[in-house]
Formats: sequence, C-alpha cells, structure tokens
Amino acid sequence: MKVYTFSKRFLLTFLIFSLLILIFPVDSDCQIRVRTEPKIPDIPGYITMKCDFHIHTVFSDGDVWPPIRPQEAWIEGLDAFSITDHIEYQPHQNDIPTNFNRSYELTLRDAEASGLMIIRGAEITRGEPPGHLNTIFLKDPNPLDTEDYNDAVKAAVEQGAFVFWNHPGWRGQQPEGISIWYPEHTELYEKGWMHGIEIVNERDYYPLAHKWCLEKNLTMLGNSDIHDPVNMVYDFNSGEHRPMTLVLVKEKTEEALKEALFARRTIVYHENTLIGEEKYLKPIFNESVEISNSDVTIRGRSRVYIQISNNSDISFELTVDGEVEDISVPENITLYADKTVLFQIRGKSGRLSGRKNIHIPYKVKNLLIAPEEGLPVELIINVDFIPIKKK
Repeated sequence: MKVYTFSKRFLLTFLIFSLLILIFPVDSDCQIRVRTEPKIPDIPGYITMKCDFHIHTVFSDGDVWPPIRPQEAWIEGLDAFSITDHIEYQPHQNDIPTNFNRSYELTLRDAEASGLMIIRGAEITRGEPPGHLNTIFLKDPNPLDTEDYNDAVKAAVEQGAFVFWNHPGWRGQQPEGISIWYPEHTELYEKGWMHGIEIVNERDYYPLAHKWCLEKNLTMLGNSDIHDPVNMVYDFNSGEHRPMTLVLVKEKTEEALKEALFARRTIVYHENTLIGEEKYLKPIFNESVEISNSDVTIRGRSRVYIQISNNSDISFELTVDGEVEDISVPENITLYADKTVLFQIRGKSGRLSGRKNIHIPYKVKNLLIAPEEGLPVELIINVDFIPIKKK
C-alpha cells in the first residue's frame, strides 16, 4: 500500500488558503463581462448616444427573460434601450400573465445598475394599415389596450409618447417587401401622432421609408426588433452588431434624449453604413478622419503619400465626385476602421510652381444622406509645386 506524505510547506499553504475561503467566501454568481463600445464620435455641441428602441421579451413574443436585455445592451456598448413588448400579441400568456408594465419593472434594476437608460415602451400591433407602431416614453402602457388603434395611439400621445412606425416593408405584412404609405398613415401624420419611421429593422433597410422621413420631416430610426438572445442573431466574432439609432443629445438624460428624438437629431447605424442628414453625418466624418501630413511637396509629376487616419468603427468607402485640378488621386479609396491608410497623389504637370490649397471632392458611399446618395466630403491638402527645370 502506497503511503502519501505531505510537506509542512504544503500543509501550511492549504491551511492558509482554507482560512481565506472562510474569511472571504467566493461568490459563485460573480461574473466578469466586457463592454465593447462602438467607436462613433461625438460631434460639436452634442453627445452621441447609442440606442435600440425596439426589443422584446417573454412578456410578448420574445424568448428572453427581461433582465437579460440590459446585460446584452451593456456588453454591446448601448447607452439606452426600450423594451417594447406587444400590447395585442401575448403568445406566452398560458405561462406568463399579461402585465404590460412587468418587463420594464423587471429590467429597471439591472439597467440602472449597469448605468444604462431604460425607456418605458410598448408596441401597438395591428394589421396593415397602419401596421405596428412603437410608443416610447410612456407612463403606463395599459390605456393602449383598446379595440381601435386610433384610441391606442391617442392614449400614447396624451402621455407625451414618441410614436414611430415599425418595419414598414416587413414581409409578414407586405409580401413584396415594399413599403406602402396608406391613407391611415396620412391621418396619423397630419394629427401629429406619428413622429418617426424605422428605416432599418434588424437586417432590412427600407429606402422608401428613408425618402418619406426626408420629405415629411420624420425622425429616422434603426432598431433590432430582437426576439432571440442577441448573440444568436448577430455574430460578434465576425464584427457584426445590432442596428442602432444614434441620438445626438445635449446631455445624457431621459429628457434630453426625448428632446433630441422629437427634434430629429438621429443617425441610423446599420452594418457598415450610417444613414442621416448631411448636417449630422458630415461632422461625424470630420471628427473621425484626420490627415496627418496635409502639407506636401510635389516636384514635377512625382508621387507623394498622404497619411489618413480613421478613428471610428466605420470603414468609409470614398469615390471621386468631380474633377481634381493639378493632381491625380485614386478614384476609389477605403478609409479602414481604426486604421491609417496611405493615399497616393501625383502632379499632373511638371511645370507648376508655388503653393496651392487643393480640395479633393469625394462622396462617402456608405454615409447615406438619401437613398443611394452618399455624403459629399472634401479632403483638403496644401501642395508646394516645384517645377522640373529643363536641362
């Protein structure tokens, strides 16, 4: 029979470790989570809040218990979100009683503990028209449980809610995937009862809805409409992310968030694309991109390299948008996310002399100011031209 012996040093270490466990018990529920914040800059005068205003739980047709949603939101770098369970559609009601406030109540503690802002909301779920309407900044969803959708929307508006039309091209109601503006939407719009439209829902972008927002001065939103655990829908390891509504706020408060939504200061973050008004997209681009050597010298027709850094999570896809005098530039260039690229230019003539301020016009194809219309930008460099002397 083998006899095991222990050294005095081992026994002493074991006793000390056991004592420490008794004094400082190990919490088996303790977990470490890592937050990844999207690198999209603030712009002058505003803070860029990352938001998702369309999320479901088991209290309607979602598959997730409410307190999981703030954990997911925190990990993905969101600043604010809204649980918008359906009013009319409760497929789990045999297991979970209908309570329109309960998902918010169960989520509130974990959201606040994580430093997240949670907005009370609900989804009015009707056939098309008018389709599904999200209502956020509610005080109580219960008055929305009415037979007539007009009464439901009116009850939300009377609470000061922000109302937006969800997924107008959803194939569950529009089999062709084409958004249709019905007379019922005109009625809601003219009453001031519709304040925005989802131009992106999950992976779908609706160009017609984008066009309507611009024409009718409605707020543009992009949301996940998530039902499953979020990491079952988006592959974070490959760089995917849920769609987000970037809201440009004056301060990080619920009142400021609401003010910004009604004022239409939003940008939709969808895959590698930003969608919004030019007056907001241009400062995002300018705050993200930096030319480190904007003063260069060109001798004759020689080539030089410009270094351009992109400090955002968006890879900007640029294409030339007009004639460039005196120098040749790449027709297309990608400013890769969180990287620096070398941008080659060369002189067109060997006879130029003197210093010139040159504006290079580009369009950023994945910063959309309208359907299929990229943001116009200029890269500005100062060039000292030195002519080649003839022998």
